[in-house]
Amino acid sequence: MASRRSRRLGWLLAFAAAVFLLSSAANCAAGSPSPDRPAPARPPLVLPLTLSYPNASRLASGHRGLGEGAIPNARMRLHDDLLTNGYYTTRLYIGTPPQEFALIVDSGSTVTYVPCATCEQCGNHQDPRFQPDRSSTYSPVKCNVDCTCDNEKNQCTYERQYAEMSSSSGVLGEDIVSFGKESELKPQLAVFGCENTETGDLFSQHADGIMGLGRGQLSIMDQLVDKGVISDSFSLCYGGMDVGGGTMVLGGMPAPPDMVFSHSDPVRSPYYNIELKELHVAGKALRLDSKIFDSKHGTVLDSGTTYAYLPEQAFVAFKDAVTNKVHSLKKIRGPDPNYKDICFAGAGRNVSQLSLVFPDVDMVFGNGQKLSLSPENYLFRHSKVEGAYCLGVFQNGKDPTTLLGGIIVRNTLVTYDRHNEKIGFWKTNCSELWERLNITEAPSPAPSSNSGSEGDMAPAPAPSGLPEFDVGLITVDMSINVTYSNLKPHLHELAELIAKELEIDSRQVRVMNVTSQGNSTLIRWGIFPAGSSNSMSNATAMGIIYRLTQRHVQLPENLGSYKLLEWNVQPLSRRSWFRDHVVSILLGILLVVLLTLSALLVSLVWRKKFGRQVAYRPVDSVVREQELQPL
Repeated sequence: MASRRSRRLGWLLAFAAAVFLLSSAANCAAGSPSPDRPAPARPPLVLPLTLSYPNASRLASGHRGLGEGAIPNARMRLHDDLLTNGYYTTRLYIGTPPQEFALIVDSGSTVTYVPCATCEQCGNHQDPRFQPDRSSTYSPVKCNVDCTCDNEKNQCTYERQYAEMSSSSGVLGEDIVSFGKESELKPQLAVFGCENTETGDLFSQHADGIMGLGRGQLSIMDQLVDKGVISDSFSLCYGGMDVGGGTMVLGGMPAPPDMVFSHSDPVRSPYYNIELKELHVAGKALRLDSKIFDSKHGTVLDSGTTYAYLPEQAFVAFKDAVTNKVHSLKKIRGPDPNYKDICFAGAGRNVSQLSLVFPDVDMVFGNGQKLSLSPENYLFRHSKVEGAYCLGVFQNGKDPTTLLGGIIVRNTLVTYDRHNEKIGFWKTNCSELWERLNITEAPSPAPSSNSGSEGDMAPAPAPSGLPEFDVGLITVDMSINVTYSNLKPHLHELAELIAKELEIDSRQVRVMNVTSQGNSTLIRWGIFPAGSSNSMSNATAMGIIYRLTQRHVQLPENLGSYKLLEWNVQPLSRRSWFRDHVVSILLGILLVVLLTLSALLVSLVWRKKFGRQVAYRPVDSVVREQELQPL
């Protein structure tokens, strides 16, 4: 897990509001402060230090709705894993030719930004920084009366500060943005941030930047809607426990007939909120006043937050209700001693069987509609104890706001219908979303500026889940656009680099086969269990595969770039004791044979050397008389 949940609580919200009052008049439309995401992993609700509410008249303007004609949408894959990384990313392509970036999908952010080539303080991220001079379509947003300008008064700037003390600042530019080959939406001109400075979590995270889906003039959603190229809606569908990945759609899509909706009030809060009235555990309503979920900012839905956070009274009631239903399980300590996680052992490894042990939870909305949550929507795996799980719902300090992060909507299609001011929920398997909606899925490769012999090779898809067995070996077929003669001296270096990027021991990565293919090289890697262990867990294998499929491995320039062609997971071989120890047995037999032969050889030498000597007789013993021989 990238980082643990922060403890920056409600007093920061009051501070944010105070700063807003002091700074809102000085900020402009292009650089105006906006609701931005909390820290990516397990934060309570954290609002930005500067905060502005959307213009109510603008919200009432003529945005195009879901049912108004055949408007295209941008269908995009989600990558990474909610609990391993603390976020989900998608691939965005900026410039001509396109430069690829992995951006955190964040419904609480209103700016899309990537590291700039000129950045003086940016971390080491997944992809190379954006190079404006290599894009023929890039243009800076020139300084004007509606934006904050740089010191030279040449270019508009932006700055975002977060309550956990991370920040991003840079200049604003405009360029062609592409959404991948699965998208019906053609590339569009859009304004984005080119970072010159990062601090805190933004500096240390693996993802390149943020894709802001919130309400605000710099939001990618608002820009596309204002152009009239998509309808005023977007959808997210996160994968389930141990699966990761998912799907995002910018624009409208057909709503399933049994999707449940909640009203979302854009005037009350800049965040996407819902009207939560009741929580039920095992079919029984918690004894809570319904107003508890309507305090302060109400119930906020944020894709950039990992877990769920409830007001104190609601959390205590929820925790007690769940604990009372799992009295047969053993309560244990959490994986991190710094936090008092509530964890239970003895539930088994199979996620599909958790509902036999843990209770179902229902969220009841203001309109009476109900969203049912399975155990994977409020639990996360204990990383150190097999078959143990911990509550992914926490107390939001003393803050009365209810914050629902990504864990709540695992395997749930969530549609943010901004035009009709409502949010829809539909339980589904997100890895099979298009099949379930009877929508033909387009080819998956995203646009690339590279060309070569491997261009016709389809990349391996991300895994949609592994069977429940102990993994004995992972094989990975990889194509690298470097000739074999140039790559051969660097194979050991390459194996160590892959191991480092996958965060495993270098001895686990071994070359199993190498084949030259013109200007590229095909390599089959074997990834073995760590140390003396003969197997690895499902979750460990999934993490390794995801880091590979999502191009977390960055090769030096002299080693070219790679494309993952195929991966395969082999279960632990259940061999007999004799087969497991056949080498030791053979060595033992050989040692016995060698010792026996050595003993026989020593015996023969000794007999030959000493066997013919005359035996010793006493001086006074009788000796047979012998005739002397002549000289």
